[in-house]
Amino acid sequence: MIRHSLTLAWRVLLKIKHSPEQLLDLSLTPIMFVTLFVFLFGTAVAGDWHAYLQFVLPGVAAQSLIFASMGTAVGLNSDLHNGIFDRFRSMPIARAAPLIGHVLGDFFRYLVTIVITLGYGLILGFRAHGTALEILAALGLMVLFSFAMSWPSSIIGMLAKTPQSVQGYAFLIMFPLTFGSNIFVPTGKLPGWLQAWAKVNPVSQLSDAVRALMLHQPAHPARPLLWSLVIFTVFAPVATWCYRRRI
Repeated sequence: MIRHSLTLAWRVLLKIKHSPEQLLDLSLTPIMFVTLFVFLFGTAVAGDWHAYLQFVLPGVAAQSLIFASMGTAVGLNSDLHNGIFDRFRSMPIARAAPLIGHVLGDFFRYLVTIVITLGYGLILGFRAHGTALEILAALGLMVLFSFAMSWPSSIIGMLAKTPQSVQGYAFLIMFPLTFGSNIFVPTGKLPGWLQAWAKVNPVSQLSDAVRALMLHQPAHPARPLLWSLVIFTVFAPVATWCYRRRI
């Protein structure tokens, strides 16, 4: 099954190669978020946009990777509707290989998102003060959390009736998680009801850990690691079950 899954992951990469416009949203979205929030709200939130850039960029990187995990839903739903899974059923491959292949293939999307977000931040003046190990740990946390989120994304992709409806369902989940967190505003500055949600929001805990690691501050990486494990443990079996029923 591993060999079949890796082969189908390579298929996902080939689709990106022949249709590079698939990476357009991954390229523009983090740039837009960083630019808009830093220059529109930086002075109001932190008193200085340079200081706000140090605060917001690690969170935007985490947010962008979570958004990138939605590519799994779009790819799966498109394949379900263009008939390719009928061909997969007739081939001597592991039944779950197409699903796993989609999830693994999206790791390239994560890499593109990280490079663009951090690269643009460096151009604006962001400077990571953490050690090389801390920065690698921060990147690893974001990728692991995004990998975990790709499983509920897979469920959305298989339950949505059309490829056009995938984005709508996905944003219904992603917006409360990302914008209801401390990515853009410190938890202490949020109103009471939103502050209570932000404290238990797994995206806030991921953002806190990534920010602390990149800026060489006391970090708590165990929390987002635990959330990643919980999300994967709960949703991966459900995604596999939905996939088997759908095909």
